[in-house]
Formats: sequence, structure tokens, C-alpha cells
Amino acid sequence: MNAQTNYFFLTGGGGQLQCALDLPTGPAPIGIALVAHPHPLYGGSMDNKVVQTLARTFVGLGYATARMNFRGVEKSEGIHDNGVGETEDMLMLLAHMQKLYPNMPVALAGFSFGTFVQSRLQLVLEAKHCPPQRLVFVGCAAGKWELSKVPSDTIVIHGELDQTIPLTDVFDWARPQDLAVLVIPGADHFFHRKLHHIKRLVTALW
Repeated sequence: MNAQTNYFFLTGGGGQLQCALDLPTGPAPIGIALVAHPHPLYGGSMDNKVVQTLARTFVGLGYATARMNFRGVEKSEGIHDNGVGETEDMLMLLAHMQKLYPNMPVALAGFSFGTFVQSRLQLVLEAKHCPPQRLVFVGCAAGKWELSKVPSDTIVIHGELDQTIPLTDVFDWARPQDLAVLVIPGADHFFHRKLHHIKRLVTALW
């Protein structure tokens, strides 16, 4: 993502996992952010443009920001596990980050399939009585996978013209929670030519 990106490997249930860490310049980080990428079987990786945009946004907000390639993606070993193993791997990445940066708030962000993984991770953390500070869901996977209920301050951003995950599915998931959805006019699932809106909205609402 930038010249200062630190690439490293962790060993999870499926084998070695390729990870990346980006740090803010200047003062010490004020928190930890984990960013999860879209579906591995459809070309998703931690280098996806939406994932990189989220990572840059959190670095700009002062967070030590980590990503990983899920099982079977690029240099990560293992096979796709439908979100179960991926959630375990994200929890392991979080534990690694908390050793490096203890006693800091944790933000979870995801794009598409990554929102499903982060919704599962949120439940794990809540069960441990250490809920995340806040969530950011972009191209929310509602209707594709069973997303849990999320806190009312979750930032949900979706494209008006998303044909992969229709906006109506996101509304159906958000409506019972009285959850606001930010819609980007003219944006498709991958936010082609609309990535700047993601950074602007998350930064403004944080």
C-alpha cells in the first residue's frame, strides 16, 4: 500500500497466512484497525482497492492498521472455510496486534464478504466482554450471508448500483435495527471512481 507497509506471516489453523501492517506517521497509534477483504473465491484479497482505501483511511485516523489474505489467497495457505476459519484467523491477527499495541481500542472494517467475517468477529469479542470500538461495513454482505445485528453507530456504506449485493437486501437487514445506510449514487459494488467517498465519509463520521 505504501513504502512503509510491513508484510509478515502468522500461522493459523489452515497454515501460514500473509498479513500486512500499516502505521500512521508521527505520534503513536491511538488504536488498532483490522480490515477484511472480499470473497477469496472471486478474486478477493487484501490488495483490493476498497480494502486499501479503508486501510489508508484508518491510518489517516491514527490507527495501526492490519490486513490479511484469507486462506488460499496469494501467499496464504489453506482453503476457503466459508467464514468460519477466516473468523478464527482474524481473531489470531487481533491477538497479534494487541501484543504489539496493548490496551487500545479496536475498530473492525470489512468489504463485501469481509463484512460477514467482521460481523462474526464482533460476536466473538462481545462474548469475551471486549466489544470493538466501532464497525465499518462497505458493500455489506446482507442477503448473501447471515450477518449479525450490529451496534447503532456502525458505518454502513453501499453503492446505489450494486448488482452483487442489491441495496434492497441491505435495507432489509438494516431496517429492523433502525440502522442508517449511506448510499453512494452511481456506485457499483467495487465503487469504481467512487472510492474517495468511502474515505471522506468514514473520516467525517469517526
